[in-house]
Amino acid sequence: MSDYDVNQDASDKYSLRGKVFRKLREAILNGTYQENDELKEAAIAEELGVSRTPVREAFRQLELEGLIRIVPNKGAYVTGISVSDVADIYEIRSLLEGLCARWATEKITKEKIEELEEIILLSEFHLSKEHYEQLIDLDNRFHMHLYEACESKMLIHLLKDFHQYVQKERQQTLSDRERSAAAVEEHKSIMEAIRDKNAQLAEKLADEHICNAYQNMVKCGLSVKHE
Repeated sequence: MSDYDVNQDASDKYSLRGKVFRKLREAILNGTYQENDELKEAAIAEELGVSRTPVREAFRQLELEGLIRIVPNKGAYVTGISVSDVADIYEIRSLLEGLCARWATEKITKEKIEELEEIILLSEFHLSKEHYEQLIDLDNRFHMHLYEACESKMLIHLLKDFHQYVQKERQQTLSDRERSAAAVEEHKSIMEAIRDKNAQLAEKLADEHICNAYQNMVKCGLSVKHE
């Protein structure tokens, strides 16, 4: 969705522009800012306690990511993530997560396997208690650990972005007990395939996991647009 520069990404993590960008992107993706809302440069700068320059720079990055549109002499307006965007993201994610699982199978360490096993155990516990907030957090942790295990900067960057773009939709689906239970079992199967060094199966299961998540979202008729 945006041109990726590894060095720029690393420096932005600690820059003022990067902090403003992440703050605004989070607010757009979680629905704090709605579609067509105007983002007012001066008001945001005052709210965040920064000058207008990093806000203006963050706007440019948000426009590159397709999350806002900047209209000359008028202002910046939220476009957000559309229904079509969500469908595209899940289809792309299914392929990339499959690739990630295959590469992780080849590169993962014993320590990372143990971390994934611990996440599964905690997920099963919180599922039994219907602690959905903790399950959502553990779901995030599972995917982040899986991404890191593939040891590809480019793939990690893409997957983390796509994962964040649909955070609101993911929270909705994982608040459903049936889907949460299925997701935990799917995570367990992926982890076991990786642990057993079955790259082909790990890729297939990771692909199916993302497809299942999207199909469940559609079946439940959940909103996939920030309205």
